[in-house]
Amino acid sequence: MSTKSDDIFDDVVDQRYEHRRQEMNVALRWAAVLTFGFVLVTLDVINQGLLYRFDKVVAEIERPRFTGFTNFLILRIDDLGLRWVTASILLITAALISRRFQSWRPLNLSFLSLVFLNVFVGSAKIFFGRCKARENFDVCMFTDGMAYPSGHISNALVTWGLFAYIIFRYTHRAPFEGLKLYWLVALLTIAVGSASLLRNTHWFTDLLGGMFIGGAILVLVVAIDRFIPSRRQPS
Repeated sequence: MSTKSDDIFDDVVDQRYEHRRQEMNVALRWAAVLTFGFVLVTLDVINQGLLYRFDKVVAEIERPRFTGFTNFLILRIDDLGLRWVTASILLITAALISRRFQSWRPLNLSFLSLVFLNVFVGSAKIFFGRCKARENFDVCMFTDGMAYPSGHISNALVTWGLFAYIIFRYTHRAPFEGLKLYWLVALLTIAVGSASLLRNTHWFTDLLGGMFIGGAILVLVVAIDRFIPSRRQPS
């Protein structure tokens, strides 16, 4: 028999197979849409289309010279997309939640998301070889660069997004009703992208492509979580 203190942590999420299957299908559809968006952005850049020309306009905007605290603040915002920063925060949070709710699922999902980031985003960077915006090359794809897609914004979206997701899943128990931090994910992703544009370290399409592929990775991880139920590793 469970105690009163145990009862307040009874899972109130609908864990029926049909419901999980529906959530998985929705996540897979979103992953497909976001992947298609990434393909469209990539084709536009390769074929020097409208977005490619917009890149030139944004890159040639004269930036102010940031110094002192302003420069320090912009660099720290940019750091919110660094792999080691985001990965450390995500893994520590996942470990604490795993221990609290006696489930390996948060850690498993976190490691899976980091593997996907390295495989998909890393491979795309190497394959497309795009130069950085501040280098201002005329021919900017397949030049042994590492700018496209933006790893910073992909990292921010995937790791902060999964951070919000696992907190939501594991606080979705009475009386918390789910702690929703999706607004924080949007804020951090926009902030990281804005810092990159201010520093002219990425083309606009680097960031757009990074958001598409990062979003696809995030919802793919969610789809996998919904697809694989487990009594030993509940989510």
